[in-house]
Amino acid sequence: MSDLKAFNLTIDDNDLAWLAIDVVGEKMNTLQAAFADEMADIFNQLEAKSSAIKGLIVHSAKPDNFIAGADVRMLDACQTAQEAQALAAQGQQMFAQLSALPFPVVAAIHGPCLGGGLELALACDYRVCSDADITRLGLPEVQLGLLPGSGGTQRLPRLTGLLPALDMILTGKQLRAKKAKKLGVVDAAVPQTILLQVAKQFVEQGKKRKVEKAKGKERLMSGTGLGRKVIFEQAAKKTQQKTQGNYPAADAILAVIRNGLENGMEKGLAMEAEEFGKLVMTPESKALRSIFFATTEMKKEFGSEATPKAVENAVVLGGGLMGAGITHVTVTKAKVPVRIKDVANEGVMNALNYNFKLLEKKRKRRILSKADLQSQMLNIAGGTDFIGFAKADVVVEAVFEDLALKQQMVADVEEHGKPEVIFATNTSSIPIGQIAANAKRPENVVGLHYFSPADKMPLVEVIPHESTSDETVATMVKFARKQGKTPIVVKDQAGFYVNRILAPYMNEAAQILLSNEPIEALDKALLKFGFPVGPITLLDEVGVDIGAKIMPILVAELGPRFQGPDVFDKLLADGRKGRKAGKGFYSYKGKEDKGKTKKVDSSVYKVLNLSPEAKLTENEIALRAVLPMLNEAVRCLDEGIIRSPRDGDIGAIFGIGFPPFLGGPFRYMDQLGIKRVVELMNEHAEKYGDRFAPCDGLLTRAGLGEGFYTSAPERESE
Repeated sequence: MSDLKAFNLTIDDNDLAWLAIDVVGEKMNTLQAAFADEMADIFNQLEAKSSAIKGLIVHSAKPDNFIAGADVRMLDACQTAQEAQALAAQGQQMFAQLSALPFPVVAAIHGPCLGGGLELALACDYRVCSDADITRLGLPEVQLGLLPGSGGTQRLPRLTGLLPALDMILTGKQLRAKKAKKLGVVDAAVPQTILLQVAKQFVEQGKKRKVEKAKGKERLMSGTGLGRKVIFEQAAKKTQQKTQGNYPAADAILAVIRNGLENGMEKGLAMEAEEFGKLVMTPESKALRSIFFATTEMKKEFGSEATPKAVENAVVLGGGLMGAGITHVTVTKAKVPVRIKDVANEGVMNALNYNFKLLEKKRKRRILSKADLQSQMLNIAGGTDFIGFAKADVVVEAVFEDLALKQQMVADVEEHGKPEVIFATNTSSIPIGQIAANAKRPENVVGLHYFSPADKMPLVEVIPHESTSDETVATMVKFARKQGKTPIVVKDQAGFYVNRILAPYMNEAAQILLSNEPIEALDKALLKFGFPVGPITLLDEVGVDIGAKIMPILVAELGPRFQGPDVFDKLLADGRKGRKAGKGFYSYKGKEDKGKTKKVDSSVYKVLNLSPEAKLTENEIALRAVLPMLNEAVRCLDEGIIRSPRDGDIGAIFGIGFPPFLGGPFRYMDQLGIKRVVELMNEHAEKYGDRFAPCDGLLTRAGLGEGFYTSAPERESE
């Protein structure tokens, strides 16, 4: 064990104490249970000299972060709820000691200050943060299926008032410096150059500080028993709508905050630690923590052993929604200038306009200055010619799903680009090998499949074909990550991974619809199961015409099990393309409609010759739609379409919104037990047909007693 400490205390000539945090060997400061002894030692030193010390400033010795939270690995080591509860109580006690020091304590924050980091800062008398873009304050524990366990549920509502605190703790949102100052989370937001100087000024005021009551309207609303009752009832209702009862942490957060405000801080803290302990052991939190670990692990990987090349210039082919979205993340996140090429200037103008609107929204919210907006727009250019192609390191193609057109694009790029330029195609269904079939340099052709809208959806599938070089794969994985995406490397076959597992799910939803289940019942059942939107809404969003195009490609490449029921032709003949056409299964009152005025267009039943009548339970509907997706996910793993169950889980969660609290299709099957999954599929096959028959991979694992993350128990030697 190293003698180097994470917490270093110094006292300067002016009797000011400085506590510098620097976790040895880690890029980010995280709080660990092992630090309790160090902190006890520091409190002893401070108390011994308390009469001489004017104040304490807590700051980070790392250049770009304060404290990113508690080390989540500690929680996986807990065997019981009591152990996890003890961890929370230990944190609470440490911060209570900090809060009780007899002189002013100031937190000087630069960079991420999250979870336990913010709880530490809340225990100080004052908080000063830098106004740098990397400074973020938040309590994101709910995203791991937990609640803040070191006093956050008690201190934040007392500081900001109930409404802002509930908003922060229930969503896990992170505040920028200006917003944190406005809500009263920090006392000052200043340039980093004077951060410590300003922290000193707060100490020199020489006052301990009692937590102030929230001011104005906030005080009126949450300062009375009746006001609080109304707020908690509204919050519970809103939370239930959002979580569908699938996230126990949300209910626990409401109960713990309420208990503390009604019965005092001490009782609030006791309940906070107890509920924290219980939540750590829930399957929901374990699943959400597995996603956290998986995405952290994936940041260190590049999909191959090769060293990625730098991308300094990019071209996007196609100025449609997809091209515009890809341009946006390339310029704003990857900080790479983009030239857009389209067949018409109108396409280029649309893409520029799309980007301007997104940036203007940020400017109005004061996330960007006008100068920032202008400098980002200056990094986007475009035209109908091949100007700028010679400089491009990568050309991302986002044109129509047409093989001949895409092959022509490869030829154009090879003719006008430099020899090493990478051609990345954003096809959603055509195998990459076919697109690269006539390429002179097939090693530079790769699939880079974004999901719509590209500026929001977090997943990218990187798809090498047989001749793609390892360097091309590594370069595109790094490029996608710089765009703020989570990339997974998948094998080149029709549908790749995400669309391939989505197709059987959508087909089954259509089968359920054709058995006369009402559209609302279908969508509601899958929302309740935990998807962000129901399958029929999803079809309207994606576009019925897109579904009609993708289906025959999957059938041709992968066989008749991808043949869905014949609904597309009837819908398209009636002009029902979905939201973009103003009508599909739902009717839309206007293009700006955000779903609030969306109602089922009951005339669609007549088009499909149906008489809706609800017969199945929500659970029956959900299971029937999800089982074919699970079956296909296992086939994808066994055929090497995805490289691991982890990639399959992340792909399904980030690509199609598979319920995060279930941990992804493979963790969900492990949780149900593979034998049980096989039983359920066999029951459905008897009822509804062979399309439910479990694949060989499932039968083999059930026979061996293996899971996807667990191997078979050791067999006793004979």
